[in-house]
Amino acid sequence: MGFVKVASVKDLLPGKKIDVKLGGRSILGIGVGGKSILIVNLDGKFYAIGNKCTHLGCKLSDGKIDGETIICHCHGSVFDIKNGKVLKGPAKTPETTYKIKIDGNDIMVDF
Repeated sequence: MGFVKVASVKDLLPGKKIDVKLGGRSILGIGVGGKSILIVNLDGKFYAIGNKCTHLGCKLSDGKIDGETIICHCHGSVFDIKNGKVLKGPAKTPETTYKIKIDGNDIMVDF
């Protein structure tokens, strides 16, 4: 689909994360559908992975960042933020990763 602005670098300090929703549609002014993507700032470099744990669908944005990993708050699955790989189960399927580029102060995600 191409790169879409999701946030500003000023809004996402190092060590912080945000949940963004891309795509979908509006029904009666309410956004529905689309992809939930987790954007993380690791020491000034930005990464984007799927925000739904591949185990049972819990939001990774509710989890804890530990180094370069995100720990799902539901059952403790651990994912590598840089490449989406499962480092510890119960999840078995990696998270989808998305390309990011910075345009001025804009964080752009290709989805």
